[in-house]
Amino acid sequence: MTTARTTVETTTPPSMRFRELVFGAACAGAVRAAARLGVADALGDTPATAEELAAAVRADPRALRRMLRALTCYGIFTETEDGTFAHTEMSRLLREDDPNSLKYISLWCTEPWTWDAWPLLDEAVRSGRSVFDRLYGKGFFDYLHEDAHDSAHVFNRAMTTSSMQSARDVAQLLDLTGAATVADIGGGQGHVLASLLEKYPGIRGTLLDLPRVVAKADPRLRDGGALAARVRIVPGDCREAIPVEADVYIIKNILEWDDDSTRRTLGNVVKAARPGARVVVIENLVDDTPSMKFTTSMDLMLLLNVGGAKHTQESMISRMGDAGLIVGDVRPVNAYLHAFESITPGG
Repeated sequence: MTTARTTVETTTPPSMRFRELVFGAACAGAVRAAARLGVADALGDTPATAEELAAAVRADPRALRRMLRALTCYGIFTETEDGTFAHTEMSRLLREDDPNSLKYISLWCTEPWTWDAWPLLDEAVRSGRSVFDRLYGKGFFDYLHEDAHDSAHVFNRAMTTSSMQSARDVAQLLDLTGAATVADIGGGQGHVLASLLEKYPGIRGTLLDLPRVVAKADPRLRDGGALAARVRIVPGDCREAIPVEADVYIIKNILEWDDDSTRRTLGNVVKAARPGARVVVIENLVDDTPSMKFTTSMDLMLLLNVGGAKHTQESMISRMGDAGLIVGDVRPVNAYLHAFESITPGG
């Protein structure tokens, strides 16, 4: 039987903590390397030596041991007393088959463009704008789809994984009793919509997103899928128009690019909806204390890549109110998402 090594907990002096923080790229790089090598996938329930893992992932044993030892400092893997390595709750999140896998999120947040962009954060802070045009001569999504196909694939996998995981939480939270129709606006591949339709078999749904996005909609929603008979798929840009009338509108994680996009999207919902329709906005918040390290980091990445921003609770309520929505409850969806309940005026 092997046991994990333990260390005596001591108070870390501020100077050492600061040194650890400014070496954060080493941790991010090690997580990326572990994900790309497939170390967590190669490690099963039985602890393994660095040599065994190196043979499985085709790596140098000594270098792999060094990387694993660094990751154990952050609780990603653990080293046992006999020198083998075992899983932790966090290292299992790097497995592709884990239902809560963060493998592709880890890769997305450490893609090659991120290492070019982060050193220019001071420039983005001075200007308040994205640095992408200066770096690559084009906008973020144009760059992904035209010049960085591998990154585009990682982005799509990461967004799909994240959407599938949060869809379960959204469906569990929202009570659509009494509604006949629901519309997922800017809903990506429609994982949230599919989860809601499965929960409420009497409801019909509409998915609206850009043509290239809905072309790859959840198989459950497409022709021949289990939910296809109850779904209308509408290619379109919610910033331009929302040709959808529904009892309930879901707007999740799309009001974060810039104020103009947010204003136009919310305005289009109010124009399209009948009086008293329910509008649920779901977003990450930068003033949500338990997840602030995560959400404020996402906020800075949005500044770098698209010039966008995450919201505070106050700013989200303000923008919804400016659009004419009557905001009610704000409820947590999970550890990093909040749902803003509202209705359109006149109901």
